[in-house]
Amino acid sequence: MKIAVVTGASSGMGREAVIQIADRFGGIEEIWVIARRRNSLEELRREVPVPLRIFSLDLLEENSLDILGWELKQRVPEIKLLVNAAGYGKLGDVGTMDLSEETGMVRLNCEALCGITHQILPYMSNHSRILMFASAAGFLPQPGFAIYAATKAFVLHYSRGLNAELHARDIVVTAVCPGPVATEFFSVAEAHKKMASYKKMVMANPRKVVRQALRDSMMGKTLSVYGPAMKGFRILCKVLPHGLILRLMERMDSKEEPGLS
Repeated sequence: MKIAVVTGASSGMGREAVIQIADRFGGIEEIWVIARRRNSLEELRREVPVPLRIFSLDLLEENSLDILGWELKQRVPEIKLLVNAAGYGKLGDVGTMDLSEETGMVRLNCEALCGITHQILPYMSNHSRILMFASAAGFLPQPGFAIYAATKAFVLHYSRGLNAELHARDIVVTAVCPGPVATEFFSVAEAHKKMASYKKMVMANPRKVVRQALRDSMMGKTLSVYGPAMKGFRILCKVLPHGLILRLMERMDSKEEPGLS
C-alpha cells in the first residue's frame, strides 16, 4: 500500500497538506495523520476522499514514536511522501517563558522531527519525497523569537544534509521556509508577546504556501520559499551582515505603538 504520512495534521499547514495530497496525488491509497487532537482529525477524515489512518499522538511523549514504529512494522507500507509539519513557536525573550515552553520548542521542532524521520525512512521507496516545514525565521537569528528561529535553522540544515544523504535513492528533501502564515500558530505564539505589525503585513495564505511547497517538492527543489517578500528577505540575509539586519529590525520594532512590540 502506498501512503503519505503527515504530522501536525489537525490544523494549519499540516491539515492543508492532507487536503491537497488527497486531492492531487491519485497514487496515494491512504494518509497517516498524526496530531494530538483526535476530534480535529476525525473531522478532517470527513473532508477528504482518501482514507485516513489516525494517530492521536503527542510527539513530546516518549512512547509516541514507539506506537508509530509498531504500526509500521505490522503493516509495512510503501511511504511515498512524508510531511513533517508538527511544531510550535512562542514569541518572547529567553527566560520570560516557562521552561517547558522553551525546551518544548526544541523537543518538538527538532527532536520529534528527527524521530519521525528516523522511523519513516526504512519504509520509503526510491523516488519519494520529504517536506520539512522550517521557516524564514531560520534564515536569521531573531531576538524575541530566538529559540524558535534557532530550531528552524536546525530544520533547514538538517533537511539539506539529509537530502544529500538520500540522493542515491532519488528521495528529495524540501525545506519549506514561509514567513508568517495565517494559521492557529499565532494564537499560541503571541501568548507572551505580540508580533510586530510590519510582519503581519506579509502574512501568507496557508493554501498557497502548501500548494507551492508540494509543487516545488515534485520538481525536485530542496528549498521552497513562498512570496516575493520572503524571497527578498532570504537574499537580504545572504548578502548583508546579520548584525546590520538585526539593528534595522530593532529600529522598526521600536517604532511600534505600545502593546504591538
